[in-house]
Amino acid sequence: MSDATSRDSLTRLGGDFESTLWTVVLKAGSAETTQSRAALEHLCRAYWHPLYCYLRRRGYSTHDAQDLVQRFFADLIEHNPFQRLSPDKGRFRAFLLAALNHFLAGDRDYRHAAKRGGGQPLLSLDDPQAEERYLQVPAKSASPEREFDRRWALAVLERALRALAAEQAAAGKQRLYEALRPFLTDDTGHRDYSRAGGELRMAPNVVAVAVHRLRRRYQELVRVEVSETVGAATDVESEMRELLEAMRG
Repeated sequence: MSDATSRDSLTRLGGDFESTLWTVVLKAGSAETTQSRAALEHLCRAYWHPLYCYLRRRGYSTHDAQDLVQRFFADLIEHNPFQRLSPDKGRFRAFLLAALNHFLAGDRDYRHAAKRGGGQPLLSLDDPQAEERYLQVPAKSASPEREFDRRWALAVLERALRALAAEQAAAGKQRLYEALRPFLTDDTGHRDYSRAGGELRMAPNVVAVAVHRLRRRYQELVRVEVSETVGAATDVESEMRELLEAMRG
């Protein structure tokens, strides 16, 4: 499932939560459907890197962390444990970390497992730049769990930013977006708007309005990403608070 497809399925922002990605997976239970498989694959792709960083912080090598995440997701999809869960069980993020730790406890022989690529994988999720991305962000967390939360937050923001860029490009506003993108997360003053306005041939006050609109839409898309992985609308606000807390490190 592509980012665009999943986002098209959730444009309500706080409305009907019957068809979020997480609830689609849960409602399918043991009876796998094309829709639930696509939803689960999308969620796995979104959480591959946070789980990889979690394992690296726990001391696993680059190769072992990649191998474990890959085999964990293959096991998750093959054995489909969701029939024992229901939407009121909460957040996919919490379930996933608990499931990974359970998988590790029963996988003591991981060092002797067959090399990746020896068989046909159920889901190809390898990220050739995983270690580079891991090293790009200095590890500030005091624990692997904190690191997982921080990488989850960064991944959410990154997906929302990609969605915003795609929307702006589709609307023929790519040049405007590229010029104003640095302002989406940084506080700026009138002088900065004047510089951008000079490049875009726009008055500073018009630039300020455009930045405000982009920030608001960016925040909405962050909420969309968060709401895809919770079981109830009431969980979104607390998950947003945890996202902000994770970013503060």
